[in-house]
Amino acid sequence: MAIKKVALLTAGGLAPCLSSAVGALISQYSQIAPEVELIAYRNGYQGLLLGDTVSITPQIRAKADLLHNFGGSPIGNSRVKLTNVDDCVARGLVPPGSDPRQVAAAQLIADGVDVLHTIGGDDTNTAAADLANFLEQNNYHLAVVGLPKTIDNDIYPIAQSLGAWTAADEGARHFSNVVSEHTSNTRMLIVHEVMGRHSGWLTAATALSYRSMLDEITWLPEFGLTRNHRDIHAVFVPELEIDIADEASRLSNVMDQVGNVNIFLSEGAGVDSIVEKMRSSGEAIPLDPFGHVKIDKINPGEWFANQFAPMIKAEKVLVQKSGYFARSAPANAADRKLIQDCAVVAVQAALAGISGLVGPDDDQGGLIRVCEFQRVAGGKPFDTEQIWFEQLLSQIGQPKGKPAKTH
Repeated sequence: MAIKKVALLTAGGLAPCLSSAVGALISQYSQIAPEVELIAYRNGYQGLLLGDTVSITPQIRAKADLLHNFGGSPIGNSRVKLTNVDDCVARGLVPPGSDPRQVAAAQLIADGVDVLHTIGGDDTNTAAADLANFLEQNNYHLAVVGLPKTIDNDIYPIAQSLGAWTAADEGARHFSNVVSEHTSNTRMLIVHEVMGRHSGWLTAATALSYRSMLDEITWLPEFGLTRNHRDIHAVFVPELEIDIADEASRLSNVMDQVGNVNIFLSEGAGVDSIVEKMRSSGEAIPLDPFGHVKIDKINPGEWFANQFAPMIKAEKVLVQKSGYFARSAPANAADRKLIQDCAVVAVQAALAGISGLVGPDDDQGGLIRVCEFQRVAGGKPFDTEQIWFEQLLSQIGQPKGKPAKTH
């Protein structure tokens, strides 16, 4: 079947790849299939449910390369789960008594869409796959070709998700300024909270990127400007248990010797313990439309800072989150190359009517290919057995610890 009309949407949280991915797809279609009509649904599945589209005009096509210079999404995002009927009704996206999947399917049919490109995480892409299956049962063939977006880098079977490298570098850049706050007070504890609900990859990669920045600095120890003060003293990820008593003892020695302590903390590290404590005290657990705990509402960074501060005799505590700074950046050179390579395969698959999630396949040596939707899932844990991570912990003097029970 000849492809006549293609729609794009971006969904979920931001990542430093959305604008670049949209630009890459537009450019690729303009190059090899300029006759195909392109539209985009504004604000993800919200726009699909409301029939809110933008036409990708010849003027936009001619300037598509400019999108690589921007963070965020040029077509907007939203957190809408098609199977959460109550939420869709409450937000006025569908009438009471209707099925959001049927509404979305009817809109795709009305718009005459042959291919839907979804740029998002596992929820975004599996929802699109469900839509395609629903339409197939009603004798309407829709090819769904997704691109993997998440700075957590935690999608099965994707070896490297789009935007994650950039987020790590930007998080490191954020902390490279924040760390100077240790000079504002003696015995300072700084907790750098990094995004990562289930996976510690971003926290570890941000730490690695930051320490690479330290390697490039010429120090002035005669005036107290040493690497020790600005180095990382602990990296906590969800995949490893955190023995607070043991770590407090170790970090207390660091505080006494160096005069300050810097911790990199994955926002998902220890969340189960925090939530359990909230439940036991009768507190309500804030959830998003996907049923995920709203981590920004329970503040893991503050919780851990409150645990460690008295134990290491910190005189001042600073908790900083780099997530929004990091995820809103434009893609860096490495991510732009990966995005472009994925866009080429994605357009080829779309024109052939093949559905799936395009990215480096973990099970095929990182080959960029169309991964089958039935293999796609979220929550892929960070592999703490990797040599570079074990070396990182060793270099900062932190024992690796035991695997966390939830992983």
